[in-house]
Amino acid sequence: MTKASEVEIRIITSASMEEVVILYKCVGWWEDHYIAEAFIPGMVKNSTCFAGAFDHDRMIGMGRAVSDNVSDAYIQDIVVLNEYRGQGIGGEIVKVLIRELKAKGIDWIGLIGEPGTEEFYARLGFETLKGFVPMKLRE
Repeated sequence: MTKASEVEIRIITSASMEEVVILYKCVGWWEDHYIAEAFIPGMVKNSTCFAGAFDHDRMIGMGRAVSDNVSDAYIQDIVVLNEYRGQGIGGEIVKVLIRELKAKGIDWIGLIGEPGTEEFYARLGFETLKGFVPMKLRE
């Protein structure tokens, strides 16, 4: 097993479709009707910043941020393969994204975490937005 200190986290502009699908599947975010070739290249390229965590050449984690590139950004899709969890890799991905966003002058950074992730994100400086309700358009 690779130690977290040996994992490299870097901003990327393209990613292996197969590795991204594996990451999405490991947390149940991938639906079989998705077409990776139509979905993943644009998702990576068009994110304000996309971070990949690599054990040598293998992508073992990822995260991305979307933004207006002026004031607001949202971090999303933080995921690390099961066998690499608990080593701080997810937190390091978030820190890299925050650093990139702040370097662009973006000062409002939010996210919507899954239930049970509150403590993880609180350790990284996030707090619950009191008085706000996350919403999604019904399909």
